[in-house]
Formats: sequence, C-alpha cells, structure tokens
Amino acid sequence: METTLLTRITLNPNVGHGKPTIRNTRYLVEGLLEYLAAGDSIDEVLESFPDLEKEDLLACLQYA
Repeated sequence: METTLLTRITLNPNVGHGKPTIRNTRYLVEGLLEYLAAGDSIDEVLESFPDLEKEDLLACLQYA
C-alpha cells in the first residue's frame, strides 16, 4: 500500500512550480498538509476539495 499511495505524489516542473503535487494537479502537497496541520480533518478537506480522494491525503501524510 505504501508504494501505491506515493505514486499519487508527482513532481513536474510545469505544475506547481516543480513542488510535489497530487496526481499532477494544482494541489500542492505542502498546502494540503497545512490544512491538516491546522486541525482540519481529512473529511473536512475532502468536503472543501471534492475532486480529491482520501488516498490523496494519506499520500501527503506518508510523503511528509
């Protein structure tokens, strides 16, 4: 499962200024971790960003 989750993290110099993103989208891993660190639950983040999946946030946590 670990390897599968980490495949959701992408590095692309043309997306997110080359910072780690989720599935080559505009969602920066750093930004999503900030939401979680501020106390938002995974469900709250998913509610705010419906195009994300729970596994995306788990991948961020694992990456960190």
